[in-house]
Amino acid sequence: MPHHSRFAIYYVPPRHAPLYQFGAAWLGYDGYSGEPLQPVCDVADWRGITEEPRVYGFHATLKPPFALAEGATVDRLIDTCRVFAAKPRAIPVITPKVDAIGGFLAVVPSSPSAELQQLAADCVRDFDGLRAPLTEADRARRRPEALSAPQRDYLERWGYPYVMDQFRFHMTLTGRLPEPRRDALLAQLQQSFAELAIDHCAIDRIVLCQQQDRAPFRVIGEFQL
Repeated sequence: MPHHSRFAIYYVPPRHAPLYQFGAAWLGYDGYSGEPLQPVCDVADWRGITEEPRVYGFHATLKPPFALAEGATVDRLIDTCRVFAAKPRAIPVITPKVDAIGGFLAVVPSSPSAELQQLAADCVRDFDGLRAPLTEADRARRRPEALSAPQRDYLERWGYPYVMDQFRFHMTLTGRLPEPRRDALLAQLQQSFAELAIDHCAIDRIVLCQQQDRAPFRVIGEFQL
């Protein structure tokens, strides 16, 4: 395993699902193959506005990226994924839509889901024993001075500020955009997404992804809930 290797537990739609095809084509990256995709849009600033999310692939974060703790192994992480997936649970079902969230655009649920919040919280807890402690560089990168008190607490406890009640399920499509650009692109993406006519999406799987050095994240395991 490379020295600089990170892992994450994501929701990634199945490779041939229309939702995944939409997101992967927009970002220009296939996280299953690890290969770039030719852009399918005519947006002039496409490369710049998708540069940041392209590194992570089309996904929704359940357990944020982490380095393995000392003594932990990839095999143990895979076993933990299998055990987690085998636990009985209510499968969240959402109606996806494209919307603005925190200055960027993403696929998000049309309405809140308690089952989805619970799934994400369970992922954060159940995989935390395999996570290496937060480094000072990681902590500084999260700018704790700009976080709320609960978010700072979560950063220290779980290594990431936007978990538990601060979690919002989203599948990122762009980096942060100025408001006029964001509004114009939102209308365009909403129209494209509406053409897919996706009326529901079951969050019925977790996907283990790995980033080696600074390469984009890639799928290394799929586990049906």
